Amino acid sequence: MSTETETATKSQDRRREIFAFIFLAILIWPVIAVGVVSGTGFVIWMYQSITGPPGPPDYPV
Repeated sequence: MSTETETATKSQDRRREIFAFIFLAILIWPVIAVGVVSGTGFVIWMYQSITGPPGPPDYPV
């Protein structure tokens, strides 16, 4: 009797573990990756809007 219960518990744990992996791999990590990349782009954009675009300085002619 206890081996059937242990097998059922292991099966449920395995299903939960697979669900957690799929949830992280398909939903959470892509959202975090897009957030980090867009956040970096936003910070660079704001910095350049204050300091100007990168490049050589304009020399008077």
